[in-house]
Amino acid sequence: MNYILILLVLLIIYIFYLYNKLVKEKVRCQEAEADIDVQLKRRNDLIPNLIETVKGYIKHEKGVLENVTKARAQIMQAKNTKEMLEKNNILTDALKTLFAVSENYPDLKANANFLELQRELSDTEDKIMAARRFYNANVREYNTSLESIPTNLVAQIFKTQFTPFELFEIENEKEKETPKVNF
Repeated sequence: MNYILILLVLLIIYIFYLYNKLVKEKVRCQEAEADIDVQLKRRNDLIPNLIETVKGYIKHEKGVLENVTKARAQIMQAKNTKEMLEKNNILTDALKTLFAVSENYPDLKANANFLELQRELSDTEDKIMAARRFYNANVREYNTSLESIPTNLVAQIFKTQFTPFELFEIENEKEKETPKVNF
């Protein structure tokens, strides 16, 4: 009789352990998602400064600035991180065009503010990619736990609390292609 009671107590402790493990993994996923939001916000905060710096130099390229502004506005209206990342691709394309156009303006390319903003945006892009990788690693671990025995049994008991997260994947086919280099 004592053995049954001891086994029952150990089983309950083990269920608590698995439950807490799932909670910890879920919180890590949420934290990683928040890190992406922080980097995207940082990027959005840099863009008005970049536009103001560029405005005086590229008066004839008004459409380029409008595209950057419009893409930034779309990100600000996003309802969640996934939508924000999708809109982020549009902004990335608009910024690439802006930086390509800036090549035609030597004074702009030499402007210290422009160079610093360009460097900060590049740094932020790297941080966004790192945050995505960190998020995906945490989601992979959490989702694996949701499907692995015995944690999947605990997840099934509390299924409204433990639902899988989606991985961030490249949805823009152009980003998946290998760039063509001609010498």
